[in-house]
Amino acid sequence: MALRFQKLTQSNLRALQPNKTVNEHGISATRLANGDLRWKIGTMVDGTRIHRVIGKESEGVTRTQAEQVIEKLRTDARDNRLSLPKARKNVVSFAQCADDYIAGLTLEDGKGIARKTQHVEARLKPHFGKLRIDSVTETSVLEFIKLRKDSGAKPSTINRELATLSHLFRCACRWKWVTLDKVPHINRQKEGQGRIIALSPDQCRALLNAALDDQDDDLWLFILICLLTSMRHGEARRIKWEHFDEHRRCFFIPEAKAGERHQPLPDDLCSKLIEERERRGVAEGYVFSAGPGSKTEYRHTFRKAFRRAVERADMNADAITPHVLRHTAITTMVKANIDLPTIQRVSGHKTLAMVIRYTHVDSVHVNAAVNSLSILG
Repeated sequence: MALRFQKLTQSNLRALQPNKTVNEHGISATRLANGDLRWKIGTMVDGTRIHRVIGKESEGVTRTQAEQVIEKLRTDARDNRLSLPKARKNVVSFAQCADDYIAGLTLEDGKGIARKTQHVEARLKPHFGKLRIDSVTETSVLEFIKLRKDSGAKPSTINRELATLSHLFRCACRWKWVTLDKVPHINRQKEGQGRIIALSPDQCRALLNAALDDQDDDLWLFILICLLTSMRHGEARRIKWEHFDEHRRCFFIPEAKAGERHQPLPDDLCSKLIEERERRGVAEGYVFSAGPGSKTEYRHTFRKAFRRAVERADMNADAITPHVLRHTAITTMVKANIDLPTIQRVSGHKTLAMVIRYTHVDSVHVNAAVNSLSILG
């Protein structure tokens, strides 16, 4: 299947400044000081990292050539025409494989690298690090689960760490570091449904009014977007003006929990966004830009400002977090009798089962649906 590029596009490459580099899908483009563009690849083939300069734009080299080189390397490896090792010559430790796993994901421009790195460094390496990669057993995984439970970790937290462990082993098999028969069974923990807190319309209005009075000029727009789209805290913080399509009434979200998606927007939110864009006089960049000293170009968090607004609205700041805005939006759609597949498309949930959790919050519409089945006069 053809790769989809969001970074290595013609418009981004034309805007690339001298001595700057853009990386995506194992391909990198560097704007040289003389204005030329140099193409390189850095990818994993059969467990071996391959770095290679493909050429320059002045030599007629394009992104397509870089893609073709990567595909040929992988095809040759599959056909045993490339003299690359089919597996590691010596079985190494879990710690070494874990480091190479993060490096491999980085080369492949994988998803959730920061979160997986945190799991690897803080939890997985300390427990499994000294074991050989082929000697991690179901028993050692169960020991890890018990230790995490004893430390007070929630089942949902443990499951996220186990998901990284499972993905590490899938990659290790794909890169031929370990054979499939050496992959341990990883049993996920049962998670509770969790309590879903949703705000009433009066509480939503009170919260928005409190945000308008706050010293943080971005807070009201952040709350409005979350309430009217059900976007997650992290997704809303990273939206860009160039991803706002006022004609189709949607935001393009390239990096979401369940993969990229187009986020539908209601008409009144579109109007507010257009007004705010014109007021700021911008056409691109992050809607919520970072403050001085930040390592990212986008806003890192709204939690402190959000807590101030919740307290000003006379609500429990320990219970009402930014994620409650997402619960509120989804619950509002459920109460409005919107069909669940449509809600799933708006909310960006990966499975319909995640949406069904919200149906217990208010059962009035469920009762109405059941009553429609009646055949008695």
